[in-house]
Amino acid sequence: MVRFVLAILMSAAVAVGCTKASDPSPPNMPPQGKPLLIGLVPEQNIFHQLERYEPLAEYLGRKIGVRIELQVLPFYGNLIDNFESLGLDGAFFGSFSYALAHAKLGLEVLARPEDSTGESTYHGVILVRRDSGIRTVRDMKGKRLAFVARATAAGYLFPLIYLHGNGVSRPETYFREVYFTGTHEDMVWDVLNGKTDVGSCKNTVVDRLASADPRVAREILVLDRSSPFPENGLALKKGIEASLKEKIKTTLISMEEDPEGRKVLERFGARRFIETTDSDYEIVLMYARRINLDLSTYKYSNK
Repeated sequence: MVRFVLAILMSAAVAVGCTKASDPSPPNMPPQGKPLLIGLVPEQNIFHQLERYEPLAEYLGRKIGVRIELQVLPFYGNLIDNFESLGLDGAFFGSFSYALAHAKLGLEVLARPEDSTGESTYHGVILVRRDSGIRTVRDMKGKRLAFVARATAAGYLFPLIYLHGNGVSRPETYFREVYFTGTHEDMVWDVLNGKTDVGSCKNTVVDRLASADPRVAREILVLDRSSPFPENGLALKKGIEASLKEKIKTTLISMEEDPEGRKVLERFGARRFIETTDSDYEIVLMYARRINLDLSTYKYSNK
């Protein structure tokens, strides 16, 4: 059973998982009994996030012979700030958070999911209520603006590009209020319920919520959308044994060929996993360059 490990319990979890000194393991390979700790960005409600990822973690752990534990971080930036202090071995990163983690920590991406339609990317979308009267950036002046988090492509990098392209370089002075929702789900609800006038998040989250609540499609209007970003991919730290990394990647990519794997993929909401490399993130780097962001020094705290 995959356990949701809170940061406050990390020391205890590591102690329990340690192997005996008389049974040493190969260098950089997680010792037998010690789990791989995989972080998750807060794309949606923590419990929904775990419900989606736990079956995948259990399946992957059985196939590679190493227990996998999941840890959902409350904020996007926490995953990068606390990666080493929490003892994480890897994480499912969003496109911008991976670009930052790669620049700052040297992580290596392995694979990402492809959905039932063959898409392995998402778009950032600018959202307003249909009845708001807002149709252009000029209409937004003096309104309320919400971002998801500074370490998100759809929820921060893209809306900055959108505003910059329409002559707004300082959102904090153009809007009467600017704040962060923390998750893409909360962004949709804040726009729908009128807490913010303008927001931006992943189109896949909007679509998922719209399928469960018809008000989302009926009452929310998309004003613009970004170029495609790669879906959340699994990346591992440099110290993980190369053979284990390859085994994890191969297991993910071959899941669609295994009857049990196909069932797990269906629960996860994917058709298959595909190999992913740093070149897939060029769109993120291009957007960052356009607004002069240096990823190696970028401050991504929501302050």
